[in-house]
Amino acid sequence: MVKDNRPADKVVETDVLVLGSGAAGCGAAIAAKQKGVKVILLDKGKLESSGNLGGGNDHFMAILHSGPETDTTEALVNFFKGPLSGYSEKLIEEAWVKTMPPVLDILQEVGIEFVRNDDGSWLRTVGFGQPGAWWINIKNGHIVKRLIAKKVRRMDIDVLDHMMVTKLLKGDGKIAGCVGYNVLDGAFYTIRAKKVILAFGQVASRGWTSSTWNPYNGWYSPYNTGSHFILSYEAGVKLLKVDILQLATLLPKGFGAPGMNGINSMGGHELNALGERFMGKYDPMGENGLRINQISGTYQELIDGKGPPFYMDMRHLSKEDVHHLQYVLMPGDKATYLDYCEQKGIDFAKTPLEVEISELSFSGLLYTQDNMETNVSGLYNGCAFSGFSGAMCGGYYAGIQAAGAAKRTGHLVGFDEKEVKAEKERIFRPMRVDKGISYKEVERAISQVLN
Repeated sequence: MVKDNRPADKVVETDVLVLGSGAAGCGAAIAAKQKGVKVILLDKGKLESSGNLGGGNDHFMAILHSGPETDTTEALVNFFKGPLSGYSEKLIEEAWVKTMPPVLDILQEVGIEFVRNDDGSWLRTVGFGQPGAWWINIKNGHIVKRLIAKKVRRMDIDVLDHMMVTKLLKGDGKIAGCVGYNVLDGAFYTIRAKKVILAFGQVASRGWTSSTWNPYNGWYSPYNTGSHFILSYEAGVKLLKVDILQLATLLPKGFGAPGMNGINSMGGHELNALGERFMGKYDPMGENGLRINQISGTYQELIDGKGPPFYMDMRHLSKEDVHHLQYVLMPGDKATYLDYCEQKGIDFAKTPLEVEISELSFSGLLYTQDNMETNVSGLYNGCAFSGFSGAMCGGYYAGIQAAGAAKRTGHLVGFDEKEVKAEKERIFRPMRVDKGISYKEVERAISQVLN
């Protein structure tokens, strides 16, 4: 029999438990702590690098009410609402637009540098078929997550790194907490909470891999496993759009750094293998249209025998714009991008950048009321909106709502101890196998595949 050297079981209690320490989870934890409640923030990774934001980000979407009718709450609401969106107008306005100013204040406070024009205004660009210039460019995007993490730790938020959550706990139809284990030392945790915010990520990759065959050179983090949906579904949360919401983007071939939003929005031209600029056939806004149109258009050109290869051509742009794209925005999404450019001899000013369609990612939406609460009482959705802006703003609003509810009506809900015992048995069963394939052999095989 394999000897069990795990630490003793731990039971922890809190007011608000935030599951997932990416952009949404950090926003939720910061907001809840600001409201004066006890907060635990956990993730299977480490706070400084967890979530998609751990790889960096080059843009933050915001409505600033700067004058144009496209820079208004109404414009953003009209763009994102729809009969199949799953969002109400109130949800978009309250949980996203109205939280943009305080979130922007936090980002500037921690040291995130937004690129500014000569007159001092923020450099903003149009993206993804949107009607206005909503995207603020970020200069030091490769360290965004580390800067936010410093604030989280300074706020005396209890952070549990390396925690794998395997089950949400309920009692009398209400959320009670969760169980899981530390992936480094095997300690088994039962965490009780008055309110829980689920922020494990809105997207699960991956339907196929890019040409790099490297799980880390993708659009989304390979650690996005779909637990945001599985855990909530098993707890009784209604899911929306899971069968129809599939995502892809364009990536630099051979190095899966995101950042194509910047290239599109600043006027880059996509070319097929014949040197033809073709996106005008698929979207009236060309390369700067809806992401889905660029992907489907590129794929149609491939089917028609006009590629691969495909390229993004920036040679016609100004010297300043080309430099901004290659040396500010692209490294903001992945810090080692310039090392890759040096090795491959890539220079946006001289040669087109070869691109390819990314991995296919799957998404959906938890049933979310206007206060960010799901149909399970006490369980809140921290990942209602997409992107850096949507994640952190939505998480921030969920934190406000959960903290307020914990103060007003919150109490620790009882749960079935037998259910916890059964889950613990299920988790650690592979470690007690003394015949057949051991868990270490399975781990080694998986590691070999990933490497």
